[in-house]
Amino acid sequence: MMSFFPLLLVGILFPAIQAKQFTKCELSQVLKDLVGYRGITLQEWSCTLFHMNSYNTQAIVHNNGSTEYGLFQISNKSWCKDDQIPQSRNICDISCDKFLDDDLTDDIMCVKKILDKEGIDHWLAHKPLCSEELDQWLCKKL
Repeated sequence: MMSFFPLLLVGILFPAIQAKQFTKCELSQVLKDLVGYRGITLQEWSCTLFHMNSYNTQAIVHNNGSTEYGLFQISNKSWCKDDQIPQSRNICDISCDKFLDDDLTDDIMCVKKILDKEGIDHWLAHKPLCSEELDQWLCKKL
């Protein structure tokens, strides 16, 4: 019984990161503040994010010496700061682990900065996979 108490205490003091794997329709609600920004449609975002990580907010991808975090795969090389690249430019002025939860408010603020500097083609999946024939990416609730 005594060994259970410290584990319970740790579980209370350090809750697990809240992560979510969105559906296409849930994503359409969450991204409403981003839709239309720089002329990018919901279908483009839905397609791009699906091809990057299947709408997973806790996705982490190691890519050529950098790490990309969260739903939007925001890189520690330029956009956020972590222990892996202490000299990151950290343009979004945020810790990378903030992109691993299901609150996309800070993610969207950073995404807008990325769009302002680099445009939608920053996300490599967009151009080859998500620039035409996008009707399938609309949320069609019954």
